[in-house]
Amino acid sequence: MPKLALYVPLKAKPGKERDVADFLTSALPLVQAEAGTLTWYAIEEGPGAYAIFDTFDTEEDRQAHLDGKVAAALMDKAEELFSEPPQIRKFTLLAAK
Repeated sequence: MPKLALYVPLKAKPGKERDVADFLTSALPLVQAEAGTLTWYAIEEGPGAYAIFDTFDTEEDRQAHLDGKVAAALMDKAEELFSEPPQIRKFTLLAAK
């Protein structure tokens, strides 16, 4: 069972919704190359509201993801795409199926 997770809610700037969805979709190959990222989800929560949720076994794996290409691209595009800076929330998982 994965032990750690990240949740990153994202709010698109008006008119940038398609760009945010395209950005998230394009990040999948980068995440697939990360052996320590066990699961990665790009989520559309509602109109203009998106999120990323991912899981890891170790803090080292989670930090490697945060230091990786997806996080760098997210921060690089943040001002252009999002109405608020991304808030990276770290969680410890208690149970999973």
